[in-house]
Amino acid sequence: MTYTIGIDLGGSKIALGLVGSHDEIVARRRINTDADAGLESVLDRIAREVAALNAELPADASVSALGVGAPGPVDHVSGDLLTLVNLPGISNTPFRRALSERLSLPVRLNHDAKVAALGEFHFGAGTDRDSMIYIVIGTGVGAAIIYEGALLYGESNSAGESGHMTVDPKGHLCHCGSRGCLETYTSGPALSKHYAAASGEIISGDGIARRALNGDEMALRVFNDAGRALGIAIASLAMTLNIETFVIGGSVAKAGDLLLAPARESLKGYSFKAVSARVKVIASALGEDAPILGAAHMARQLLHP
Repeated sequence: MTYTIGIDLGGSKIALGLVGSHDEIVARRRINTDADAGLESVLDRIAREVAALNAELPADASVSALGVGAPGPVDHVSGDLLTLVNLPGISNTPFRRALSERLSLPVRLNHDAKVAALGEFHFGAGTDRDSMIYIVIGTGVGAAIIYEGALLYGESNSAGESGHMTVDPKGHLCHCGSRGCLETYTSGPALSKHYAAASGEIISGDGIARRALNGDEMALRVFNDAGRALGIAIASLAMTLNIETFVIGGSVAKAGDLLLAPARESLKGYSFKAVSARVKVIASALGEDAPILGAAHMARQLLHP
């Protein structure tokens, strides 16, 4: 039986999953990222967790390859991490090559949104589709486009940066320097900012969701505005690419129809009826398992290209 490991490299934590040949997660590990300690420290701790997962296997089995999903920007061809604002301790490093050499195993690395999209496409909400767009909404907003089974990268590897699509030219100032980006309406920090502006109270996105579910009018308004912005972005993507399945993941997406219902309604007003009638806006089926299963899928391609 062939085992691979999928790794979700995040800003605060690293989640590892041991995945069997039937694409099931059979064991898990989770550690703090502590990227400020530098590349060698991160590699050492990942190597210890990989050894611990290997120890759980039958005597005649071993891990054959690893896949890593990392926050962007990354070079998916070389496997290098580029300038990572949230992980400066491991920015501009040959992460894939260094991890492969440390473990003496083949490793593949890609942007975390693209990796999670692969998980959803092959094992989750997109399994019955030929094409799909995955939008992940958390601290920021990212996306990945899968067209006829293949990830789209664009000419300079920036395809899918929907978090910085303009949904309101006169909207809120974004840290990227533009105005009215999708991220300024839907990200967790944006929800908190808008709720604080309306109420004077600073609470988390999860807290706002709980209040919305209990009928808090300001919380409902914040989510309605976020969903409206998401629907505008989805309408533009659907009109441009003619892709009909949109899977929404990430921590904010856990709010479910608080976010997705106004998005579904909004997209009707910003696209042809013939297009919006066919578009499906659905929640992630895999949640936090999506990047692990997607990374393990990438790893398996190294063994069976």
